[in-house]
Amino acid sequence: MGGFFGIASKKACMLDVFFGVDYHSHLGTRRAGMAAWDGEIGLQRVIHNIEHAPFRTKFEHVLEEMQGTAAIGCISDGDPQPLLIRSSHGTYALCMVGLIRNAESLIQQYLSFSGGHFNAMTSGKINQTELLGALIDQKSSFCDGIRFAQEQIEGSASILILTDEGHLITARDRFGRIPVQIGRNEDGFAVSFEGFAYHKTGYEDFHELGPGEIVELTPEGMTQLAPPGMEKKICSFLWSYYGYPTSTYEGINVEEMRYRNGAIMAENDADAGMDAPIDYVGGVPDSGTPHAIGYANRSGKPFARAFIKYTPTWSRSFMPASQKDRDKIAKMKQIPVNALIRGKNLLFVDDSIVRGTQLRETVEFLYESGAASVHMRSACPPIMYGCKYLNFSPSTSDMELIARKVIIELEGDAGLTHLDEYADRSTERGQKLRQRICEMLHLASLEFQTLEGVIRAIGLDACNLCTYCWNGKE
Repeated sequence: MGGFFGIASKKACMLDVFFGVDYHSHLGTRRAGMAAWDGEIGLQRVIHNIEHAPFRTKFEHVLEEMQGTAAIGCISDGDPQPLLIRSSHGTYALCMVGLIRNAESLIQQYLSFSGGHFNAMTSGKINQTELLGALIDQKSSFCDGIRFAQEQIEGSASILILTDEGHLITARDRFGRIPVQIGRNEDGFAVSFEGFAYHKTGYEDFHELGPGEIVELTPEGMTQLAPPGMEKKICSFLWSYYGYPTSTYEGINVEEMRYRNGAIMAENDADAGMDAPIDYVGGVPDSGTPHAIGYANRSGKPFARAFIKYTPTWSRSFMPASQKDRDKIAKMKQIPVNALIRGKNLLFVDDSIVRGTQLRETVEFLYESGAASVHMRSACPPIMYGCKYLNFSPSTSDMELIARKVIIELEGDAGLTHLDEYADRSTERGQKLRQRICEMLHLASLEFQTLEGVIRAIGLDACNLCTYCWNGKE
């Protein structure tokens, strides 16, 4: 994934942008960058690798290196950014959140008529942000160029630009798959993926961009360059997993959604007669915890934190490159509360079950700590498709997904024509999927939230939500 933040102000803003970008650290672990504009110096840019150290430590000297009254920054799980680009639009800094699935064809198309070139990375790979800049620069204005780029891109692109006049231009993906929010104070404007990032730096909510909407921000005001489109497909995983608990998107708070979601799961279990004796309900921390609170509150079973994540030094289990190392770190930072585990029947709620590798480690750790039984609930339906719209677990092919692997094991390729049945616990195929995953992960029971339950917990019309990873519908 990734996230961006920027400010156009009458006053120096580097410290606020530093904090604003840092508040997006939950969205990415590979690269981070900042660009600034100063009336005398012009544009400046710094990029660092954050795979082995957080944003704060890599950018703690940024106030000594950069200055300006306008600045942008981003956290990225993909290519280095923001990039500084010089074109007919002048010199500008550019960053994006999204995924260009058809990058190769767009590169070949551009090279066929432009006579130009790209800066190639290892193995000839092209930075997707540089490709986005090449698309934008084919038109005579930023607005026309952004609209052209978004029409050409298969995937998504939410965009933030810092011009050589100190203006910000930002655009939400044309289907609004992630949020872009605008804050205002007496000195200027802020733009952010996460609204709480500008709340903490003294800005109040001003505007949430609609799908495809493009605006220009100066210290004096906001100008709409392109109106929002009618069709919206915002990512449902924002609320169930990667959105920050304090965040509100489309008027719906993440933490409240997770409480509702857990309560609906408890209702579903009660309706299905799943009444195994449970001593404690807990979350697979951290994003599973609020779902578990909702489940416990509705079911009447006590909530307890049977294990705690030790995060002062290893805050993110997916930092290392190899899956083996990620699994090892995930296990090492789980500290048991033995009095709440030994001899107890435990039910945990996880935000999702993707590959199942880290979950297997967690379950083994609980049994090693003396648990009598471990039951698991997933706060979303079985994931049947890898995301093709956002840079969200991009290395996950469909066949790496635990649900897909089990279906192939049970029925071969013929099973792929019955994915809806496998997602439904009331069907024979659905029961076989759950039983097999229980065997693989050593679970006493397993259930998934229903698609209808997730949509009800979010509270938006289904037609405005992207649920592709669960049902394959675009």
